[in-house]
Amino acid sequence: MRAVAYRRPLPISDPAALEDVELPVPEPGPRDLLVRIEAVSVNPVDVKVRAGVDPGGRPKVLGYDAAGVVTAVGDEVTLFRTGDEVYYAGSLDRPGTNAQYHVVDERITGHKPPGLTFAQAAALPLTAITAYESLFERFKLNRESTGTLLVLSGAGGVGSMMIQLARALTPQQTVIATASRPESRDWVLGLGAHQVADHHDLVASVRAVAPDGVDRILSPNTAGRIDDYAELLRPGGEIVAIDEPEGLDVLPLKSKSISFHWEFMFTRPLHNAPDMAAQHDLLEHVARLVDAGAVRTTLTTELGPIDAATLREAHRRIESGGTIGKIVISGF
Repeated sequence: MRAVAYRRPLPISDPAALEDVELPVPEPGPRDLLVRIEAVSVNPVDVKVRAGVDPGGRPKVLGYDAAGVVTAVGDEVTLFRTGDEVYYAGSLDRPGTNAQYHVVDERITGHKPPGLTFAQAAALPLTAITAYESLFERFKLNRESTGTLLVLSGAGGVGSMMIQLARALTPQQTVIATASRPESRDWVLGLGAHQVADHHDLVASVRAVAPDGVDRILSPNTAGRIDDYAELLRPGGEIVAIDEPEGLDVLPLKSKSISFHWEFMFTRPLHNAPDMAAQHDLLEHVARLVDAGAVRTTLTTELGPIDAATLREAHRRIESGGTIGKIVISGF
């Protein structure tokens, strides 16, 4: 099968940073699906792994978000059958989705929303799982939850899903999103944010729309922000961080008894958690929300085909910053 891989960390401007390769078609394990890939999306985690993990000259296939068609199933599969259209975000400890065929555990896979194209669906899984787990497993919210949620980088992939899921599933909560450009402000307002603040002057701009502070913060870029968060959060407030800031000091949060949570959507598949099927249930719920019109795809840029040149361009755009929504690549 055709695939795209890298052999050592290189600048994305180097043609060898991502290469076209030929690999054997993988065999599904007992709980696995073999999926023919129709579309993949590119996330910051792809860039981080490519730049920071050295495979020692062996071809390592990246890619997590995917949508495609099940072509074979393992002996113990119960949730899917051959021919099903699926979407999912995969796992860090298995080969990635930038290949014609991919194996994935059925317990972290969902049926593709039938009203979406494969490209539209491929934009959703990783960010939907991250946002959903942040809202309901880290913040432990429900439909009756009130208060104010601050979503940093609201026009990014996770922020875009956080805004939509918060509005759809916690309707009594006020959502403030940060955005600094006119187009990103329009994007987050279109997704349902009640107010917009500017992350370049975070404290002042949030105080302008929430003079009494906020109750919760989703933080995709935590380094250098803890003092700001301590200032903005009300006593007993909460933070969910999805990044990996080095040398993080959370002591400024203590005087307000602010809670700090990590969210890592790969935790369940990486550790074979007993409740791994919760991600299947989550993706099924998101698909129903999409079909009901409560959540829409965050696809903003579609490229093709799925090859090394196209993926290098997608990585370059992610590295440059300022992307709105998701970049998706379709077709081999």
